[in-house]
Amino acid sequence: VQLQASGGGLVQPGGSLRLSCAASGSIISINSLGWYRQAPGKQRELVARIISGGRTNYADSVKGRFTISRDNVKNTVYLQMNSLKSEDTAVYYCNANLQTSGTTRYTEYWGQGTQVTVSS
Repeated sequence: VQLQASGGGLVQPGGSLRLSCAASGSIISINSLGWYRQAPGKQRELVARIISGGRTNYADSVKGRFTISRDNVKNTVYLQMNSLKSEDTAVYYCNANLQTSGTTRYTEYWGQGTQVTVSS
C-alpha cells in the first residue's frame, strides 16, 4: 500500500491550500482516512479524519477553517485549508486505516509528508 500526498507549499497568512492523498495497492476496504501534522519541536497531532460513512472529526484549532473530504472511487482524501495561520506551519501526513487483500485485519499506513509553510 502506498499513500501519495501532494499539495503542500508556501502560502501567506489568510491564504488557502488543498492537500490530496491517494491510497493505492491491494485495498479491500478503508475504515478511515485522515491528516496529521507535526511542527518542529512538537508531537504529531490529528488535524482531521473522515470515517467510513462520512463522519468527520477535527482538531479544535482548525474547526471552521479546514474541511476534509474523500473520494471513495479514487481512494483519495482531501484537506481544504482556508484562513491559514502561521501556527498551521508543519509537515502534514496522511493516514489510512485499511484492509488489504489476503487479510481480515485493518492496518494503519502513513504517507511521506508534505510541508505546509504559512508566512508573509
